[in-house]
Amino acid sequence: MRLGPGGEFDTLRAIFAQLGPAAGGGGLGDDCALLDIGGRTLAISIDVSLEGVHFRTEWLSFREIGWRATAAALSDLAAEGAAPLGVMVSLGVPRNPGRRPGSDSPAVAIMAGVGAAVRSGGGARVLGGDLVRAPRYLVDVCALGVVERPVRRSGARPGDGVWVTGRLGGAGLALRGLRAGGRLATALRRRFAHPTPRIAAGRWLARHGARAMIDISDGLAGDAGQLAAASGVGVAVELERVPCWPGVTPLAAVRSGEEYELLVAMPRRFGTQGARAFGRATGLPLTRIGACAQGRGVRMTHDGRPITPPPGFDHFPAR
Repeated sequence: MRLGPGGEFDTLRAIFAQLGPAAGGGGLGDDCALLDIGGRTLAISIDVSLEGVHFRTEWLSFREIGWRATAAALSDLAAEGAAPLGVMVSLGVPRNPGRRPGSDSPAVAIMAGVGAAVRSGGGARVLGGDLVRAPRYLVDVCALGVVERPVRRSGARPGDGVWVTGRLGGAGLALRGLRAGGRLATALRRRFAHPTPRIAAGRWLARHGARAMIDISDGLAGDAGQLAAASGVGVAVELERVPCWPGVTPLAAVRSGEEYELLVAMPRRFGTQGARAFGRATGLPLTRIGACAQGRGVRMTHDGRPITPPPGFDHFPAR
């Protein structure tokens, strides 16, 4: 799997090279590991949430922390078009001398949020996990699902339309408000604390010809670059088409991470009629924001004027 630019992906390339024959084939670097289980494919994703990096306890309840961590892992299944089977959770919890173990402990509250998120995915279960003392809260969620026709990041072709589900920018707007110490409006707080993995949307898109798909966790601009690199195409995005959360500019919307919407390349023939059918089936908007073309990387314009794409989130930026 071809990866895009950035320190995080340079690190991954070095890891894959070091693994050599122990690596799991050409699927490394996609949203999920994919294993053939006789007529269907098992999709497996693992996603870690660490206190101070992915969440702060002063911003979120422990139940919300569990929900968000689980939604992030389930979102990877959505990007493959998979139906969830269940999750396994490794949970790290700091020692708190002022709190006794029991039904009101942070571990129990976090797992209540995990369970609620899993139930929202329809038919999935919490299958087990591990519990350990740790210096900081850590929630590591492994999600498992099944899919008949996985949608990889690598299938886009020149001429395909580039579409996005929902509206973008709400998570970034909420994060800015929390950092400033402000109080969030109810809908905006829910967008940040209670994201919805787009399972039904991913399955619908897979059934209707999606060529390539990725969930938007590091910002649309950065994740479009990963889809472009994996598929060996260029991606052209028209910023004025990007569906934005109220009060968010298009440039801020494509920079916003942890949106957990889907970015998808659909065949040229897919158009407004297909988008309307998607809306009726899922209750979500589906908006065409650009197209795939010969070339490489991401090109952005605003009303025809070239715009430098903002970088995606990078866990290992160059110093």
